[in-house]
Amino acid sequence: MKTATVSKLKAGLSEYLRQVKAGEEVLVTERGRTIARLVPAQRSSTLSEHLAELERQGLARVGSGALPRRFWKMPRPKDRKGLVMRAVLREREEGW
Repeated sequence: MKTATVSKLKAGLSEYLRQVKAGEEVLVTERGRTIARLVPAQRSSTLSEHLAELERQGLARVGSGALPRRFWKMPRPKDRKGLVMRAVLREREEGW
């Protein structure tokens, strides 16, 4: 990860943007404090790549579109012992 002051970024913006396009991250600093981070725009596809990998492994199924209207009226599974709630709370406590 590269670091650039505001003045260096202004003076060499084209070069820094070239580096960002190549996949590099640039931290922008002002008076020694980080004020911004420049990252490649295609990074947002990381989530879809991650989901595709989970689907290949059989751990997830990617939806094909909007949910049907009847979905919200379908009966929900019962969790009489509260196992799901306990698992969620445990994950939150552990910082997942």
